[in-house]
Amino acid sequence: MTAMLNSMGYNGWILTLLLALPLIGAVMLAVQGSTAGTADAAAKVSSARKTALLFFLVEAIVSLGLWWSVDYSSAEWQAAVTVPWIPAWGVYFRIGVDGIAVLLILLTTCLMPLTVLGSWTSIKEKPHAFYAMLLLLTTGMLGVFMSLDLVLFYVFWELMLIPMYLIIGIWGGQRRLYASLKFFLFTMLGSLLMLVAILYIGFKTAGADGVPVFAYDTLVQSGNYPGNAALWLFGAFFIAFAVKVPMWPFHTWLPDAHVEAPTAGSVVLASIMLKMGTFGFIRFALPLFPYAATHPMVKSTVIVLAVVGIVYGALVSMVQPDFKKLVAYSSVSHLGVVMLGLFAFTTQSVQGALLVNINHGISTGALFLLIGMIYERRHSRQIADFGGIAKVMPMFAVMLTIVALSSIGVPGTNGFVGEFLVLIGSFRTQPIAAVISATVVIFAAVYLLWALQRIIYNPLARPENAALKDLNMREVGLLVPLIIGIFWIGFYPKPLLDRTHAAATRLVVQMGGVPEANTTVATPGEGR
Repeated sequence: MTAMLNSMGYNGWILTLLLALPLIGAVMLAVQGSTAGTADAAAKVSSARKTALLFFLVEAIVSLGLWWSVDYSSAEWQAAVTVPWIPAWGVYFRIGVDGIAVLLILLTTCLMPLTVLGSWTSIKEKPHAFYAMLLLLTTGMLGVFMSLDLVLFYVFWELMLIPMYLIIGIWGGQRRLYASLKFFLFTMLGSLLMLVAILYIGFKTAGADGVPVFAYDTLVQSGNYPGNAALWLFGAFFIAFAVKVPMWPFHTWLPDAHVEAPTAGSVVLASIMLKMGTFGFIRFALPLFPYAATHPMVKSTVIVLAVVGIVYGALVSMVQPDFKKLVAYSSVSHLGVVMLGLFAFTTQSVQGALLVNINHGISTGALFLLIGMIYERRHSRQIADFGGIAKVMPMFAVMLTIVALSSIGVPGTNGFVGEFLVLIGSFRTQPIAAVISATVVIFAAVYLLWALQRIIYNPLARPENAALKDLNMREVGLLVPLIIGIFWIGFYPKPLLDRTHAAATRLVVQMGGVPEANTTVATPGEGR
């Protein structure tokens, strides 16, 4: 497969194509929507969703080659492209990937077709605009994972904000305007602080000609900022990324956004957009400001916030009457595990954090899809409104049980592998935090198993639940790939660990952490 892809020059054009395809699809949908004024409403919806699904399927298929085409042991950026954009200001269109970025790109491209299938019958108003926003959002998310120029990164970072704001604000629930505005303000505030920091380091690193420098590798190699400046700059990036993670106490926008967003919006938020925050720490905040990131006060503060988020998210999940809000708060807990793994600075903990990132995308995305399916039938997300539906929806009950067990972290599912690596890796440098964080397994079992009992077990007491229809072929078909991913990663995570090992170890070495024994890794940026 690798030889065939090389013969096609695959790495030379794939990243550009992945960014361009969704934009082309969005424009096509916009044109379709503007010229379909006299068409039947059902025909409009069918045309929009089929066009969107076609573009997302093509995107997913062509992206799969990255699994084989990238040399994951190399210190160089793979599939790199550099094109002058605003050279007078030192801004270039620089993109490239490593093992960490590839996994997140594949997670994105493979999940987006499922979001279309998951919203197949729920989006009836302005369908062309809705799917155009999903496609535009995809370009923004992929651009964040690929960017090797800080200004370009900021452009893609902001590009994500507008489509999601509109998806929540137009197609969301009753409190959609409040939720979308809260999401916008939280994200925009952090982004503006990060922009100030980007401009500062760009001009601070300017050469003799006065042209600012925004090239990622150059800034990583020359980022020797004075102590106080490094702390302030790291703080600006920290707020932007902590809001997106979301870390406690920057998380308050998340439950509202999740609950009010349509199913596709909730899946994208949980499975992909939250990963932008953790990826931002991995790619930018830590390598650019190693002094600040490893400062005892900063490191201790982040770990405390991560542990508080782990416990707080789990405890709040226990008392949620709304199943969707329960899953939303559980994300605060799971992403806290990721932050603990990153700031423990061991190869095991960082690789575990990367796996938790991917696993959370799969399991939580599946949970939100299942919640959307039951909501379409019952028009309620209140746990108390259900009970005993395993008797009438056995396939739904099986799927929900598998996904819930994976989110808990039962051995044999994807959730176990990542959390186990984070805990054993973190115990080497942060034993107290690791021990406290291990309680997440107990708490997750409590709130998810209790929810399962009240939703699919117990007596079938409500007559309206007795008439519910089980999952159809479309719904089963879109869940099957996620179930396969749950068990594949749970039983055989080696392919993912192999693809992230070099990049994770490189980060740990740069942070002065604890790499695996007998590991030799090139300095970040070396040979790039």
